Amino acid sequence: MEQGLLHLYWGDGKGKTTAAMGLALRALGNGKTVVIVQFLKGGKSGEVPLLEQLGAKIYRGKAGQKFVFRMNDAEKAATRQLQNENLRAAMAQPADLLILDEAGSAWELDMVDKDLLQEAVLRRPAAQECVLTAHAAPRWMLDAADYSTEMKCHRHPYQKGIAARQGIEY
Repeated sequence: MEQGLLHLYWGDGKGKTTAAMGLALRALGNGKTVVIVQFLKGGKSGEVPLLEQLGAKIYRGKAGQKFVFRMNDAEKAATRQLQNENLRAAMAQPADLLILDEAGSAWELDMVDKDLLQEAVLRRPAAQECVLTAHAAPRWMLDAADYSTEMKCHRHPYQKGIAARQGIEY
């Protein structure tokens, strides 16, 4: 790739991570190196082992498996530290495609060093393609994006009490 572009998948609808992982699969299928950071995600998700088998380097996890709003100060500090370590490790890897999944939530919830995140995105190697996902994208992400796709929820099974299903939502 001559010039890496910035993709932003954001909004309240389903499909942000799915779109990012689909692009990872496409890149891997074309011999590209892929590095993924999944902020604030630690549970099992079906795509992770397969993407790793295909050669993607994936950094994920959070300290404990609680939502941030349920964490005490020590758990938040440990999670923030882990997110920063994961991001630094990802930035040290050569990658044709860097995916920062839930970067917007990590930013919004102050679960990542904001200067470090902006460095990873705005000062990445010129040929590196980058994907960000966010529920509520901060202004700098919206302004910097070459692709900006808003996912808008019109209907979701959760509204009918249907829980996330293995193989579909995770």
